[in-house]
Amino acid sequence: MGQPDQRAEGTGPFTTRLTWQPPGGGTAVWESRPARRRGLIAVRPPGAAGARDASADDAALGRLRRLNAVAATAFVIGGALFAAGAAVAQFGSGDATTCASIYFAGGLFFNTGGYVSLLQVVNAPRHVPGGEGTLVAPGWRWWSYEPMRVDWLSAFVLFAGTLVFAVDLLDSFLQGLTTQQVNRLIWAPDVIGCVLFLISGHLAFAEICHGRPCIRQRDLGWWIVAVNQLGSVLFMVSALAAYTRPATGSLINADIANWGTLTGALCFSAGGILQHYERP
Repeated sequence: MGQPDQRAEGTGPFTTRLTWQPPGGGTAVWESRPARRRGLIAVRPPGAAGARDASADDAALGRLRRLNAVAATAFVIGGALFAAGAAVAQFGSGDATTCASIYFAGGLFFNTGGYVSLLQVVNAPRHVPGGEGTLVAPGWRWWSYEPMRVDWLSAFVLFAGTLVFAVDLLDSFLQGLTTQQVNRLIWAPDVIGCVLFLISGHLAFAEICHGRPCIRQRDLGWWIVAVNQLGSVLFMVSALAAYTRPATGSLINADIANWGTLTGALCFSAGGILQHYERP
């Protein structure tokens, strides 16, 4: 920031793309998601027709690959387990405890995927402002506080959502709850977790689209965000349908609740599969 030949783009207080002229001439472009997920900066040398990619060092790229593989695998497995739990609930092949156990196992994988996603942001290579288009990897950290970075905020809200879901999943093992207790201890955390997932997805779109609505059909990162956000919408539909009516003690619509969870979970599994290919 602060250099006359540097142009910043983004939304609100967040910067998601920087374009500047390196000292050697040409143009360098840093974008938040490609830099942190793939370790890349686009550099166009003076007089060149196309851009080349400048990447971080091998150690940083290896770290990005490992973190990406763990996060992607966790979401694939977590989504598959949630889908299995919803299938058991819908088709009646198991009791409530069986469903709760499957959901809880899936929730642990979602917790893992959420935290590792945050680690990807915390330990992502950082660009050197005004340099020749280089990325420098910081020392390993288990945590950071960077609320003015949209990628950090998106990952943090996602992780917080997985933790709120964990409260819902733990409470689902409780027996003998009244309707009011079910709605307070199970339904409310479920809805809050879904809201956090939706906020995280909105921030991810803001990062990849630089604050403007966009459809980027050839951008793998955009498809990952879109598929995951569809999963979050389906989770919210499921949560709203799972509200227990105080007058009758029954759900608003059990079929919608189960199918919303099943299809939403499959979206997260699909997003995890795609994420395996968004690597250095």
